[in-house]
Amino acid sequence: MQMLTQILTHTPRWVFVLFALLVWLGMRQMFASAMSLTRVTLMPLAMTGLSFYGIVSAFGDAPVALIGWAGAATAALLTVQRWPLPASARYDVAARRFHLPGSAVPLALMMGIFFTKYTVGVLVAMHPQLPLHTGFALGIGLLYGAFSGVFAARALRLWKLAIREDRAGFPAAQA
Repeated sequence: MQMLTQILTHTPRWVFVLFALLVWLGMRQMFASAMSLTRVTLMPLAMTGLSFYGIVSAFGDAPVALIGWAGAATAALLTVQRWPLPASARYDVAARRFHLPGSAVPLALMMGIFFTKYTVGVLVAMHPQLPLHTGFALGIGLLYGAFSGVFAARALRLWKLAIREDRAGFPAAQA
């Protein structure tokens, strides 16, 4: 318990603010909502950026971590983008907005990225040589990459829906 207290007391305050912000953003997505294409795109970009930053900040330009990240991101993207959208998801061409059911997945992904970054930070602070271990770098790269790929695939599925609906709304596009 004393070690946990030490870890928490040495955590910068901004980390707790970021955690609260991510929880709030994730909780909002648990309820049905309407979102613009921009908003649907920005969250995956931000979280992918945070994920990539996690790799670079812990491992620098270590090829094994970067390859693990890219490989897992690609595999998750290719897999998840094939899954069907929820039946109630739709795109309003006139309003250029998505109407989406609530989901706990964004919250889970955000917490996954956050806690991975936090845990890696604590472990590296306690064991500075840890980033030099190939297995650790690869494992963390794969984990971050999987989170990024799922986030990106969820946005890609919505982009495909918007494109499909836009084309359906224009008779010339069907010819």
